[in-house]
Amino acid sequence: MDRRDLLKTMALAAAAPAAAGAVAGASATQAQAQAGNPIAAMPGHHDVTPVSPDYFISDRFAGKTYIVTGCARGMGKVAAERLAREGANVVGVDWIADEGTAVIAAIKAAGGKAEFVPGDVSENAVCDQMVEVAVSAFGGLDGAINNAGVMDAIPPSEPIDYDRQKDLAFNPVHLASDAYWDVVMRVNATGVFRCMRAQLRHMVEQGKGGSIVNVASVAGLRGFSSTPSYVASKHAVNGLTKNAAIDYAPYGIRINSVNMANTDTPMVQRAKQLVGARMKALGGVGMGTIKTRSLLQYADTTYRDATPEEQVAIMLFLLSGEASNITGANWATDGGFTTY
Repeated sequence: MDRRDLLKTMALAAAAPAAAGAVAGASATQAQAQAGNPIAAMPGHHDVTPVSPDYFISDRFAGKTYIVTGCARGMGKVAAERLAREGANVVGVDWIADEGTAVIAAIKAAGGKAEFVPGDVSENAVCDQMVEVAVSAFGGLDGAINNAGVMDAIPPSEPIDYDRQKDLAFNPVHLASDAYWDVVMRVNATGVFRCMRAQLRHMVEQGKGGSIVNVASVAGLRGFSSTPSYVASKHAVNGLTKNAAIDYAPYGIRINSVNMANTDTPMVQRAKQLVGARMKALGGVGMGTIKTRSLLQYADTTYRDATPEEQVAIMLFLLSGEASNITGANWATDGGFTTY
């Protein structure tokens, strides 16, 4: 029995007596919870309450300007919206132009200040333009959340059709295509490099310091089955973060990364769909499932994913002056995934 099995067995054993004694008086809701996750029957069990989607800190970023890449969906959308609610000027960037435009329009309609730049963050022209817009529209740049990223080479607007798209999907190294490798590395690693290069050129010249948060992944802290380009690219993001933190500390510019595990975003939902389609096509052979949940996810009644709001709360903390002594850190915002 390995360590994880032992921990699971111990948890189940601890829960069993409580479950046996409580069944007669348990409500229907409790019974359903216990059936879904045995840990829910443990005495004193309590789920962690996620940060409210409505929570924000008034005027925390008043007068400051930030770039948010990948602003059309998921964490980027939430980050752009909350930054605006906290007083920041926002420059949103995304290659899903219609959805990105809609996010920025909604921020403006709510009284926020924001501009949109369509395009691929791995292109120098787009990276230069996002900085130019920040300067021309708002007078400067105080930092960025470099969030744009992909897990495969399938265009995000296309529905999953594995038979047609398998050369663009993630696979073990011996089955992975150049198209998959090249697109994921280009967007995730080269994109973060080129975004930071454009941002830092201006921030150094500007001479006001600032803060950058790069969005990596728990896949940048450990390995994951059948995702070689994603894992390599997110390790690259964490390496770039540490490298840049050293070079730009003298300029008062802090650079950190966040590394989340399962988070309820459209990209993750598409990845789960793709994993299912791949396993079906390969007769049940799929990605390694030795470990798929974080500590907090395993302990939750419903095994819930992290929310985008939980992740964005840490990103904005790292941008803020409250994190003045933090730089070069690869934060494991993973619910304890890498703890065991």
